[in-house]
Amino acid sequence: MAYIALKSFVGLRQSSPEKNAIVLFKPTTVSTTFRHRRFRINASKSSPRVNGRNLRVAVVGGGPAGGSAAETLAKGGIETFLIERKMDNCKPCGGAIPLCMVGEFDLPLDIIDRKVTKMKMISPSNVAVDIGQTLKPHEYIGMVRREVLDAYLRERAATTGATLINGLFLKMDLPQSKNAPYVLHYTDYNAKTGGSGEKKTLEVDAVIGADGANSRVAKGINAGDYEYAIAFQERVKIPDDKMKYYENLAEMYVGEDVSPDFYGWVFPKCDHVAVGTGTVTHKGDIKKLQIATRLRARDKIEGGKIIRVEAHPIPEHPRPKRVLDRVALVGDAAGYVTKCSGEGIYFAAKSGRMCAEAIVEGSENGKRMVDESDLRVYLEKWDKTYWPTYKVLDILQKVFYRSNPAREAFVEMCADEYVQKMTFDSYLYKRVVPGNPLEDLKLAVNTIGSLVRANALRKEMDKLSV
Repeated sequence: MAYIALKSFVGLRQSSPEKNAIVLFKPTTVSTTFRHRRFRINASKSSPRVNGRNLRVAVVGGGPAGGSAAETLAKGGIETFLIERKMDNCKPCGGAIPLCMVGEFDLPLDIIDRKVTKMKMISPSNVAVDIGQTLKPHEYIGMVRREVLDAYLRERAATTGATLINGLFLKMDLPQSKNAPYVLHYTDYNAKTGGSGEKKTLEVDAVIGADGANSRVAKGINAGDYEYAIAFQERVKIPDDKMKYYENLAEMYVGEDVSPDFYGWVFPKCDHVAVGTGTVTHKGDIKKLQIATRLRARDKIEGGKIIRVEAHPIPEHPRPKRVLDRVALVGDAAGYVTKCSGEGIYFAAKSGRMCAEAIVEGSENGKRMVDESDLRVYLEKWDKTYWPTYKVLDILQKVFYRSNPAREAFVEMCADEYVQKMTFDSYLYKRVVPGNPLEDLKLAVNTIGSLVRANALRKEMDKLSV
Protein backbone atom coordinates (compact mmCIF):
# COMPACT_ATOMS: atom_id res chain seq x y z
CA MET A 1 0.00 0.00 0.00
CA ALA A 2 2.31 2.63 -1.32
CA TYR A 3 2.56 6.34 -0.73
CA ILE A 4 1.73 8.64 -3.63
CA ALA A 5 2.57 12.30 -3.04
CA LEU A 6 0.00 14.84 -4.22
CA LYS A 7 -0.48 18.54 -3.78
CA SER A 8 -3.08 19.30 -1.13
CA PHE A 9 -6.59 20.25 -2.09
CA VAL A 10 -9.19 22.39 -0.40
CA GLY A 11 -12.74 21.45 -1.29
CA LEU A 12 -12.65 20.61 -4.99
CA ARG A 13 -10.04 23.20 -5.93
CA GLN A 14 -6.29 22.81 -5.80
CA SER A 15 -4.54 25.05 -3.29
CA SER A 16 -1.46 26.95 -4.34
CA PRO A 17 1.23 26.13 -1.72
CA GLU A 18 3.04 23.02 -2.95
CA LYS A 19 4.72 22.48 0.38
CA ASN A 20 1.45 21.15 1.84
CA ALA A 21 1.86 17.71 0.33
CA ILE A 22 -0.25 14.77 1.39
CA VAL A 23 0.61 11.11 1.29
CA LEU A 24 -1.55 8.06 0.95
CA PHE A 25 -3.31 6.77 4.04
CA LYS A 26 -2.72 9.91 6.08
CA PRO A 27 -6.23 11.36 6.49
CA THR A 28 -6.68 14.55 8.43
CA THR A 29 -7.49 14.70 12.08
CA VAL A 30 -10.90 13.65 13.30
CA SER A 31 -12.75 16.19 15.41
CA THR A 32 -13.61 15.53 19.04
CA THR A 33 -16.66 13.50 19.89
CA PHE A 34 -20.06 15.07 19.71
CA ARG A 35 -20.85 14.75 23.37
CA HIS A 36 -17.77 16.80 24.32
CA ARG A 37 -18.20 19.42 21.64
CA ARG A 38 -19.73 22.85 22.19
CA PHE A 39 -21.66 24.09 19.20
CA ARG A 40 -20.56 27.43 17.82
CA ILE A 41 -23.71 29.48 17.26
CA ASN A 42 -23.44 31.17 13.89
CA ALA A 43 -27.02 31.66 12.73
CA SER A 44 -27.56 34.78 10.70
CA LYS A 45 -29.13 37.69 12.53
CA SER A 46 -31.62 37.90 9.70
CA SER A 47 -32.66 34.25 9.97
CA PRO A 48 -36.28 34.25 11.14
CA ARG A 49 -37.10 32.70 14.45
CA VAL A 50 -39.30 29.61 14.51
CA ASN A 51 -42.27 30.67 16.63
CA GLY A 52 -44.17 28.32 18.92
CA ARG A 53 -42.08 25.24 18.08
CA ASN A 54 -38.58 24.07 17.27
CA LEU A 55 -37.06 23.54 13.83
CA ARG A 56 -38.36 20.33 12.21
CA VAL A 57 -35.99 18.08 10.25
CA ALA A 58 -36.68 14.77 8.52
CA VAL A 59 -33.89 12.24 8.08
CA VAL A 60 -34.70 9.79 5.30
CA GLY A 61 -32.82 6.52 5.74
CA GLY A 62 -31.87 4.69 8.92
CA GLY A 63 -28.36 3.41 8.26
CA PRO A 64 -25.22 4.74 10.01
CA ALA A 65 -25.58 8.13 8.30
CA GLY A 66 -29.26 8.53 9.18
CA GLY A 67 -28.97 7.20 12.71
CA SER A 68 -26.03 9.45 13.54
CA ALA A 69 -27.71 12.49 11.99
CA ALA A 70 -30.97 11.89 13.86
CA GLU A 71 -29.24 11.48 17.21
CA THR A 72 -27.23 14.67 16.75
CA LEU A 73 -30.28 16.66 15.67
CA ALA A 74 -32.41 15.46 18.59
CA LYS A 75 -29.64 16.19 21.10
CA GLY A 76 -29.36 19.66 19.62
CA GLY A 77 -32.98 20.64 20.21
CA ILE A 78 -34.35 19.84 16.73
CA GLU A 79 -37.72 18.15 16.29
CA THR A 80 -36.44 15.09 14.45
CA PHE A 81 -38.16 12.43 12.32
CA LEU A 82 -36.27 9.38 11.07
CA ILE A 83 -37.94 7.46 8.24
CA GLU A 84 -36.71 3.91 7.49
CA ARG A 85 -38.53 1.17 5.61
CA LYS A 86 -36.44 -1.87 6.58
CA MET A 87 -35.81 -1.88 10.30
CA ASP A 88 -33.97 -5.22 9.97
CA ASN A 89 -31.95 -4.17 6.93
CA CYS A 90 -28.96 -6.40 6.15
CA LYS A 91 -26.91 -4.43 3.67
CA PRO A 92 -24.30 -6.47 1.74
CA CYS A 93 -21.37 -4.81 3.43
CA GLY A 94 -18.07 -6.18 4.67
CA GLY A 95 -18.89 -4.56 7.99
CA ALA A 96 -15.39 -3.37 8.91
CA ILE A 97 -15.17 -0.31 11.14
CA PRO A 98 -12.03 1.53 12.36
CA LEU A 99 -11.12 1.50 16.03
CA CYS A 100 -11.68 5.25 16.34
CA MET A 101 -15.35 4.82 15.43
CA VAL A 102 -15.93 2.69 18.53
CA GLY A 103 -14.90 5.53 20.81
CA GLU A 104 -16.01 8.48 18.71
CA PHE A 105 -19.55 7.13 18.34
CA ASP A 106 -19.68 5.46 21.78
CA LEU A 107 -20.38 2.01 20.36
CA PRO A 108 -20.83 -0.80 22.90
CA LEU A 109 -18.43 -3.68 22.47
CA ASP A 110 -21.22 -6.25 22.41
CA ILE A 111 -22.34 -5.14 18.93
CA ILE A 112 -18.88 -5.99 17.55
CA ASP A 113 -18.82 -9.59 16.32
CA ARG A 114 -15.09 -9.95 15.86
CA LYS A 115 -11.93 -8.01 16.68
CA VAL A 116 -9.70 -8.55 13.68
CA THR A 117 -6.00 -8.26 14.44
CA LYS A 118 -4.68 -10.18 11.43
CA MET A 119 -5.32 -9.82 7.72
CA LYS A 120 -4.11 -11.72 4.70
CA MET A 121 -3.71 -9.95 1.37
CA ILE A 122 -3.73 -12.63 -1.33
CA SER A 123 -2.36 -11.94 -4.80
CA PRO A 124 -3.63 -13.24 -8.17
CA SER A 125 -1.06 -16.05 -7.98
CA ASN A 126 -2.21 -16.85 -4.42
CA VAL A 127 0.84 -15.37 -2.72
CA ALA A 128 -0.42 -14.49 0.76
CA VAL A 129 1.03 -11.60 2.76
CA ASP A 130 0.26 -11.37 6.48
CA ILE A 131 -0.78 -7.89 7.58
CA GLY A 132 -1.21 -6.66 11.13
CA GLN A 133 2.25 -7.19 12.54
CA THR A 134 2.44 -3.57 13.72
CA LEU A 135 -0.83 -3.53 15.65
CA LYS A 136 -0.58 -2.84 19.38
CA PRO A 137 -2.29 -5.27 21.81
CA HIS A 138 -5.37 -3.06 22.20
CA GLU A 139 -5.79 -2.29 18.49
CA TYR A 140 -8.15 -4.06 16.11
CA ILE A 141 -10.56 -3.64 13.22
CA GLY A 142 -14.13 -4.15 14.33
CA MET A 143 -16.40 -6.47 12.36
CA VAL A 144 -20.11 -5.77 12.67
CA ARG A 145 -23.35 -6.89 11.09
CA ARG A 146 -25.16 -3.95 9.57
CA GLU A 147 -28.55 -5.01 10.92
CA VAL A 148 -27.09 -4.87 14.45
CA LEU A 149 -25.15 -1.61 14.08
CA ASP A 150 -27.91 0.23 12.22
CA ALA A 151 -30.58 -0.82 14.72
CA TYR A 152 -28.44 0.30 17.64
CA LEU A 153 -27.84 3.77 16.17
CA ARG A 154 -31.54 4.21 15.32
CA GLU A 155 -32.68 3.16 18.77
CA ARG A 156 -30.17 5.48 20.41
CA ALA A 157 -31.50 8.32 18.29
CA ALA A 158 -34.98 7.49 19.55
CA THR A 159 -33.85 7.64 23.17
CA THR A 160 -32.57 11.18 22.59
CA GLY A 161 -35.95 12.29 21.26
CA ALA A 162 -36.06 11.40 17.55
CA THR A 163 -39.35 10.00 16.24
CA LEU A 164 -38.80 6.74 14.33
CA ILE A 165 -41.15 6.08 11.43
CA ASN A 166 -41.24 2.62 9.86
CA GLY A 167 -42.14 3.92 6.45
CA LEU A 168 -41.24 4.04 2.78
CA PHE A 169 -40.34 7.52 1.57
CA LEU A 170 -42.01 8.19 -1.79
CA LYS A 171 -41.37 11.79 -2.77
CA MET A 172 -41.36 15.35 -1.47
CA ASP A 173 -43.00 18.56 -2.58
CA LEU A 174 -40.52 21.44 -2.67
CA PRO A 175 -41.38 24.72 -0.90
CA GLN A 176 -43.21 27.35 -2.95
CA SER A 177 -41.80 30.23 -0.92
CA LYS A 178 -38.62 30.97 1.02
CA ASN A 179 -39.45 29.51 4.41
CA ALA A 180 -42.39 27.29 3.46
CA PRO A 181 -42.17 23.63 4.56
CA TYR A 182 -41.16 20.59 2.56
CA VAL A 183 -44.02 18.10 2.31
CA LEU A 184 -42.83 14.50 2.47
CA HIS A 185 -45.03 11.70 1.14
CA TYR A 186 -44.47 8.25 2.58
CA THR A 187 -46.17 4.93 3.27
CA ASP A 188 -46.40 4.27 6.99
CA TYR A 189 -46.02 0.61 7.98
CA ASN A 190 -47.07 -0.01 11.54
CA ALA A 191 -48.79 -2.80 13.42
CA LYS A 192 -52.25 -1.30 12.95
CA THR A 193 -52.24 -0.88 9.17
CA GLY A 194 -50.75 -4.25 8.26
CA GLY A 195 -48.70 -5.03 5.17
CA SER A 196 -50.27 -2.54 2.78
CA GLY A 197 -49.35 0.50 4.87
CA GLU A 198 -51.03 3.88 5.04
CA LYS A 199 -50.20 6.87 2.84
CA LYS A 200 -49.20 9.88 4.93
CA THR A 201 -47.52 13.27 4.62
CA LEU A 202 -45.11 15.12 6.89
CA GLU A 203 -44.20 18.82 6.88
CA VAL A 204 -40.64 19.73 7.84
CA ASP A 205 -38.27 22.67 7.53
CA ALA A 206 -35.23 20.73 6.27
CA VAL A 207 -34.40 17.27 4.95
CA ILE A 208 -31.32 15.06 5.25
CA GLY A 209 -31.13 12.39 2.57
CA ALA A 210 -29.43 9.32 4.04
CA ASP A 211 -31.28 6.85 1.83
CA GLY A 212 -28.39 5.18 0.04
CA ALA A 213 -27.18 4.88 -3.53
CA ASN A 214 -30.71 4.84 -4.96
CA SER A 215 -31.65 7.93 -2.97
CA ARG A 216 -35.13 9.28 -3.69
CA VAL A 217 -34.20 12.45 -1.83
CA ALA A 218 -31.36 12.95 -4.32
CA LYS A 219 -33.79 12.48 -7.20
CA GLY A 220 -36.13 14.99 -5.57
CA ILE A 221 -33.52 17.76 -5.82
CA ASN A 222 -32.09 16.60 -9.18
CA ALA A 223 -28.74 15.90 -7.54
CA GLY A 224 -27.46 14.00 -10.56
CA ASP A 225 -26.16 10.47 -11.01
CA TYR A 226 -22.82 8.86 -10.26
CA GLU A 227 -20.96 5.76 -11.30
CA TYR A 228 -21.59 2.88 -8.94
CA ALA A 229 -20.28 -0.57 -8.13
CA ILE A 230 -22.28 -3.69 -7.43
CA ALA A 231 -21.37 -5.39 -4.16
CA PHE A 232 -22.37 -9.05 -3.93
CA GLN A 233 -22.03 -10.96 -0.68
CA GLU A 234 -22.93 -14.37 0.67
CA ARG A 235 -23.08 -15.21 4.33
CA VAL A 236 -21.59 -18.65 4.74
CA LYS A 237 -22.01 -20.80 7.85
CA ILE A 238 -18.84 -22.88 8.07
CA PRO A 239 -17.85 -25.72 10.44
CA ASP A 240 -16.60 -24.71 13.88
CA ASP A 241 -13.04 -25.83 13.23
CA LYS A 242 -12.86 -23.65 10.12
CA MET A 243 -14.54 -20.76 11.96
CA LYS A 244 -11.69 -20.98 14.46
CA TYR A 245 -9.29 -20.08 11.65
CA TYR A 246 -11.22 -16.86 11.04
CA GLU A 247 -11.57 -16.02 14.74
CA ASN A 248 -9.56 -12.80 14.40
CA LEU A 249 -8.55 -12.97 10.74
CA ALA A 250 -9.91 -11.32 7.58
CA GLU A 251 -8.84 -12.06 4.01
CA MET A 252 -8.73 -9.90 0.89
CA TYR A 253 -8.25 -11.41 -2.57
CA VAL A 254 -7.11 -9.44 -5.62
CA GLY A 255 -7.07 -10.64 -9.22
CA GLU A 256 -8.96 -10.46 -12.50
CA ASP A 257 -10.85 -13.59 -11.50
CA VAL A 258 -12.43 -12.10 -8.37
CA SER A 259 -12.78 -8.51 -9.63
CA PRO A 260 -11.28 -6.51 -12.50
CA ASP A 261 -11.35 -3.28 -10.49
CA PHE A 262 -11.87 -4.11 -6.82
CA TYR A 263 -11.22 -7.08 -4.53
CA GLY A 264 -12.89 -10.09 -3.00
CA TRP A 265 -13.16 -10.59 0.75
CA VAL A 266 -13.79 -13.10 3.50
CA PHE A 267 -14.67 -11.28 6.72
CA PRO A 268 -15.58 -13.05 9.99
CA LYS A 269 -18.88 -12.41 11.76
CA CYS A 270 -20.39 -13.83 14.96
CA ASP A 271 -21.06 -17.40 13.71
CA HIS A 272 -20.36 -17.19 9.97
CA VAL A 273 -18.15 -15.51 7.38
CA ALA A 274 -19.14 -12.91 4.81
CA VAL A 275 -17.76 -13.79 1.38
CA GLY A 276 -18.12 -11.12 -1.28
CA THR A 277 -16.79 -9.08 -4.16
CA GLY A 278 -17.62 -5.95 -6.11
CA THR A 279 -17.12 -4.32 -9.49
CA VAL A 280 -17.93 -1.18 -11.44
CA THR A 281 -16.84 -2.25 -14.89
CA HIS A 282 -18.26 -5.80 -15.06
CA LYS A 283 -21.59 -5.63 -13.24
CA GLY A 284 -23.10 -8.30 -15.50
CA ASP A 285 -20.41 -10.76 -14.41
CA ILE A 286 -20.86 -10.25 -10.67
CA LYS A 287 -22.09 -13.80 -10.00
CA LYS A 288 -19.13 -15.27 -11.91
CA LEU A 289 -16.77 -13.09 -9.88
CA GLN A 290 -18.45 -14.26 -6.68
CA ILE A 291 -17.99 -17.89 -7.67
CA ALA A 292 -14.30 -17.16 -8.29
CA THR A 293 -13.99 -15.60 -4.83
CA ARG A 294 -15.49 -18.71 -3.26
CA LEU A 295 -13.10 -20.88 -5.27
CA ARG A 296 -10.07 -18.89 -4.08
CA ALA A 297 -11.15 -19.47 -0.46
CA ARG A 298 -12.59 -22.96 -0.99
CA ASP A 299 -10.17 -24.88 1.26
CA LYS A 300 -10.98 -22.61 4.21
CA ILE A 301 -14.76 -22.49 3.77
CA GLU A 302 -15.24 -26.08 2.62
CA GLY A 303 -18.39 -27.63 4.04
CA GLY A 304 -19.99 -24.23 4.48
CA LYS A 305 -23.66 -23.50 3.85
CA ILE A 306 -24.86 -20.25 2.29
CA ILE A 307 -27.41 -18.78 4.69
CA ARG A 308 -28.01 -15.43 3.01
CA VAL A 309 -27.34 -13.77 -0.35
CA GLU A 310 -27.14 -9.96 -0.61
CA ALA A 311 -26.43 -7.44 -3.36
CA HIS A 312 -26.45 -3.65 -3.39
CA PRO A 313 -25.12 -0.67 -5.40
CA ILE A 314 -22.15 1.19 -3.91
CA PRO A 315 -21.29 4.74 -5.08
CA GLU A 316 -17.92 5.38 -6.67
CA HIS A 317 -17.70 9.16 -6.30
CA PRO A 318 -19.71 12.07 -4.82
CA ARG A 319 -22.87 13.24 -6.56
CA PRO A 320 -22.65 16.41 -8.66
CA LYS A 321 -24.99 18.14 -6.21
CA ARG A 322 -25.11 17.35 -2.48
CA VAL A 323 -26.89 20.41 -1.08
CA LEU A 324 -29.82 22.41 -2.40
CA ASP A 325 -31.75 24.98 -0.39
CA ARG A 326 -32.64 23.17 2.88
CA VAL A 327 -31.88 19.62 1.66
CA ALA A 328 -28.53 17.87 2.14
CA LEU A 329 -27.25 14.42 1.21
CA VAL A 330 -25.01 12.28 3.43
CA GLY A 331 -23.49 8.79 3.36
CA ASP A 332 -24.03 6.68 0.25
CA ALA A 333 -26.68 9.11 -0.96
CA ALA A 334 -23.93 11.73 -1.24
CA GLY A 335 -21.40 9.22 -2.64
CA TYR A 336 -19.07 8.91 0.36
CA VAL A 337 -17.41 5.53 -0.24
CA THR A 338 -13.65 5.38 -0.70
CA LYS A 339 -12.05 3.90 -3.77
CA CYS A 340 -9.61 1.00 -3.41
CA SER A 341 -10.74 0.03 0.11
CA GLY A 342 -14.50 0.50 -0.35
CA GLU A 343 -14.83 1.90 3.17
CA GLY A 344 -18.16 3.61 3.80
CA ILE A 345 -19.54 2.97 7.30
CA TYR A 346 -17.38 5.44 9.20
CA PHE A 347 -17.72 8.11 6.54
CA ALA A 348 -21.49 7.65 6.46
CA ALA A 349 -21.81 8.10 10.22
CA LYS A 350 -19.37 11.00 10.20
CA SER A 351 -21.12 12.86 7.37
CA GLY A 352 -24.50 12.40 9.05
CA ARG A 353 -23.17 13.86 12.27
CA MET A 354 -21.38 16.76 10.53
CA CYS A 355 -24.48 17.69 8.55
CA ALA A 356 -26.66 17.59 11.66
CA GLU A 357 -24.14 19.68 13.61
CA ALA A 358 -24.28 22.35 10.92
CA ILE A 359 -28.09 22.46 11.20
CA VAL A 360 -28.00 22.63 15.00
CA GLU A 361 -25.41 25.38 14.96
CA GLY A 362 -27.06 27.35 12.18
CA SER A 363 -30.50 27.18 13.82
CA GLU A 364 -29.32 28.15 17.30
CA ASN A 365 -30.41 24.77 18.65
CA GLY A 366 -33.64 24.71 16.71
CA LYS A 367 -34.76 28.28 17.42
CA ARG A 368 -34.16 29.77 13.96
CA MET A 369 -34.82 28.74 10.37
CA VAL A 370 -31.84 27.45 8.37
CA ASP A 371 -30.98 28.05 4.73
CA GLU A 372 -28.56 26.69 2.14
CA SER A 373 -25.62 28.63 3.56
CA ASP A 374 -25.96 26.73 6.85
CA LEU A 375 -25.90 23.36 5.07
CA ARG A 376 -22.95 24.40 2.96
CA VAL A 377 -20.93 24.79 6.16
CA TYR A 378 -21.14 21.01 6.44
CA LEU A 379 -20.20 20.52 2.79
CA GLU A 380 -17.17 22.79 2.97
CA LYS A 381 -15.88 21.11 6.13
CA TRP A 382 -16.40 17.68 4.62
CA ASP A 383 -14.58 18.44 1.38
CA LYS A 384 -11.70 20.17 3.13
CA THR A 385 -11.24 17.27 5.56
CA TYR A 386 -11.78 14.20 3.41
CA TRP A 387 -11.57 14.99 -0.30
CA PRO A 388 -7.77 14.49 -0.51
CA THR A 389 -8.12 11.01 1.01
CA TYR A 390 -10.75 10.04 -1.55
CA LYS A 391 -8.63 11.37 -4.40
CA VAL A 392 -5.49 9.52 -3.35
CA LEU A 393 -7.33 6.21 -2.93
CA ASP A 394 -8.85 6.75 -6.37
CA ILE A 395 -5.37 7.08 -7.83
CA LEU A 396 -4.15 4.03 -5.92
CA GLN A 397 -6.98 1.95 -7.36
CA LYS A 398 -6.19 3.09 -10.90
CA VAL A 399 -2.48 2.36 -10.50
CA PHE A 400 -2.56 -1.00 -8.75
CA TYR A 401 -5.88 -2.57 -9.81
CA ARG A 402 -5.34 -2.18 -13.54
CA SER A 403 -3.70 -5.59 -14.19
CA ASN A 404 -2.70 -8.78 -12.42
CA PRO A 405 1.02 -7.91 -12.51
CA ALA A 406 0.21 -4.55 -10.89
CA ARG A 407 -1.81 -6.39 -8.24
CA GLU A 408 1.15 -8.68 -7.57
CA ALA A 409 3.25 -5.53 -7.01
CA PHE A 410 0.57 -4.15 -4.70
CA VAL A 411 0.57 -7.27 -2.53
CA GLU A 412 4.38 -7.30 -2.52
CA MET A 413 4.42 -3.79 -1.06
CA CYS A 414 1.91 -4.79 1.60
CA ALA A 415 4.60 -7.02 3.11
CA ASP A 416 6.60 -3.92 4.07
CA GLU A 417 6.32 -3.32 7.81
CA TYR A 418 6.48 0.46 7.38
CA VAL A 419 3.60 0.37 4.90
CA GLN A 420 1.56 -1.69 7.33
CA LYS A 421 2.21 0.66 10.23
CA MET A 422 1.30 3.82 8.31
CA THR A 423 -1.74 2.17 6.75
CA PHE A 424 -3.17 0.78 9.97
CA ASP A 425 -2.44 3.90 12.02
CA SER A 426 -4.23 6.05 9.46
CA TYR A 427 -7.14 3.64 9.00
CA LEU A 428 -7.72 2.97 12.69
CA TYR A 429 -7.61 6.59 13.83
CA LYS A 430 -8.41 8.67 10.73
CA ARG A 431 -5.67 11.11 11.60
CA VAL A 432 -2.42 12.50 10.26
CA VAL A 433 0.40 10.07 10.94
CA PRO A 434 3.91 11.61 10.87
CA GLY A 435 6.19 9.70 8.54
CA ASN A 436 9.88 8.97 8.60
CA PRO A 437 11.60 10.80 5.69
CA LEU A 438 14.18 8.06 5.17
CA GLU A 439 11.57 5.32 5.26
CA ASP A 440 9.37 7.36 2.90
CA LEU A 441 12.26 7.59 0.44
CA LYS A 442 12.99 3.86 0.69
CA LEU A 443 9.31 3.12 0.17
CA ALA A 444 9.15 5.34 -2.90
CA VAL A 445 12.11 3.46 -4.41
CA ASN A 446 10.54 0.11 -3.57
CA THR A 447 7.23 1.24 -5.07
CA ILE A 448 8.90 2.17 -8.33
CA GLY A 449 10.78 -1.13 -8.31
CA SER A 450 7.58 -3.10 -7.79
CA LEU A 451 5.84 -1.27 -10.62
CA VAL A 452 8.80 -1.81 -12.97
CA ARG A 453 8.79 -5.52 -12.18
CA ALA A 454 5.03 -5.60 -12.69
CA ASN A 455 5.35 -3.95 -16.08
CA ALA A 456 8.13 -6.35 -17.11
CA LEU A 457 6.03 -9.30 -16.00
CA ARG A 458 3.05 -8.04 -17.97
CA LYS A 459 5.18 -7.73 -21.12
CA GLU A 460 6.39 -11.32 -20.70
CA MET A 461 2.82 -12.52 -20.20
CA ASP A 462 1.76 -10.65 -23.33
CA LYS A 463 4.48 -12.47 -25.28
CA LEU A 464 3.22 -15.81 -24.05
CA SER A 465 -0.34 -14.98 -25.07
CA VAL A 466 0.63 -14.10 -28.67
